[in-house]
Amino acid sequence: MGDFKIPAKKPPLKALAGKKIDQLEKYAVRSDVARKIGAMIYNSDAYNFVSKKINDFKDLKLIEQTKKNPMPKHVAIIMDGNRRFASGLGLSADAGHLFGRDKIEEVLEWCFELGIPNLTVYAFSTENFQRSQNEIKTLMDLCKNELDKATKDSRIHKNKVRIRILGRLDSLPEDIAESAKRIMEETKDYGEYSFNIALAYGGREEILQAIKKIAKDVKENKIEIDEIKEPVISKYLYTNGLPDPDIILRTSGEERISNFLLWQLAYSEFYFSDVYWPAFQKRDFLEAIQTVQKRKRRYGK
Repeated sequence: MGDFKIPAKKPPLKALAGKKIDQLEKYAVRSDVARKIGAMIYNSDAYNFVSKKINDFKDLKLIEQTKKNPMPKHVAIIMDGNRRFASGLGLSADAGHLFGRDKIEEVLEWCFELGIPNLTVYAFSTENFQRSQNEIKTLMDLCKNELDKATKDSRIHKNKVRIRILGRLDSLPEDIAESAKRIMEETKDYGEYSFNIALAYGGREEILQAIKKIAKDVKENKIEIDEIKEPVISKYLYTNGLPDPDIILRTSGEERISNFLLWQLAYSEFYFSDVYWPAFQKRDFLEAIQTVQKRKRRYGK
């Protein structure tokens, strides 16, 4: 009796449920029968309910922790892994892009929840035009549908989201370019959030276009050569008016920039996730932000 102690606090139900599920998972790999039982558990409504509640609880705790520190003002994402995600499930590349499209809407909701005012996603690069015509058509159709849908999306108008398309609109099919211009015009006066879609975008091309515009203005005596400094160049970029990204996040395990925001990323923090884009979860997003929050940004000082 001397060694027996009454627990100071009863373990929460969620913790007990999580422990029980872990035990079941370990048992489920020991035999064929057990694996079948495990499959039944995984597919059951009860398991899905408990698992979701546990995940929601973990996400809430992560959100609380994340909000205790300064939140990034601008997150830019290279959405990679749609095709590999689909291939792993035995599905077509088109299906992977559909899953990836849905994930964009989720991430935008996370930004609303966390109060991150600027989100930029790399939707279609200038190099992507080298893909098969069938895949390009699928991606272009998805882009047009989403742009048209955004004009009627209550979340866009409720949260005052300004939508900007970054890239060469003149290289897009005419109907998509018109849809892009329409949504930009309809949301141009919104200022709570900025959702920026890099479409037909290339970082080198963006800088090249800026140089051409600056040269033209110098020739027309609109600007003096000595006036050309970093802030001036930034005004000639697609991202004029946006803060440089605090975080460049890439999914799928690849660790490269792929011609994305080459001028703007000079002092960005990089975070590479090994999760394919369609499988990217809120906790992955929160962990990326928390990781960057722990870093010291010195800006060369």
